[in-house]
Amino acid sequence: MSDERIRLFCALQLPDETVRELTAWQALNLQGGRIVPPENLHVTLAFLGSRPAGEVPAIMGALRAAAAAAGPIRLQPLRYRETRGIGMIVLRDETGAATSLADDLTARLERLGVYRSERRPWLPHVTVLRFKERAGLAPEVTNIRSIHVVRSALYRSHLGPAGATYDALETAALGGR
Repeated sequence: MSDERIRLFCALQLPDETVRELTAWQALNLQGGRIVPPENLHVTLAFLGSRPAGEVPAIMGALRAAAAAAGPIRLQPLRYRETRGIGMIVLRDETGAATSLADDLTARLERLGVYRSERRPWLPHVTVLRFKERAGLAPEVTNIRSIHVVRSALYRSHLGPAGATYDALETAALGGR
């Protein structure tokens, strides 16, 4: 196993049309922070943090298996919300399939010993803004349509002075497609 450590997370990839709509919405509605670039928009399923690179095959196996068992995922943008350091669009999991996928994946990752579940329930969302102090925004999200997700991915996160960049190491189709 490699001793190199890399920052990893598993996420749902957003369709191109959704990324275009979110990018247009960000430009019209967000200020007072660093807008998350289009290539970084996703829905996190599990943030693993710094892990040995040698664990990637096992983590990807868990993601592949969970994704293959997943039903069709439809997410509906509900509202904009700010926390301590981010602005997000909170999503409603229309069928419960995204939540089931997140639960299945985190259970598999816990069995591998690479993840510890958070105390709070999983909240489907897309981070759209990062800031040092809350921006105090409350834009409507009514102009964003339902999101049909078909792929998940294992991402590597690179931290840099201009913010993080993400590289998809491998993707996995939902429902075994």
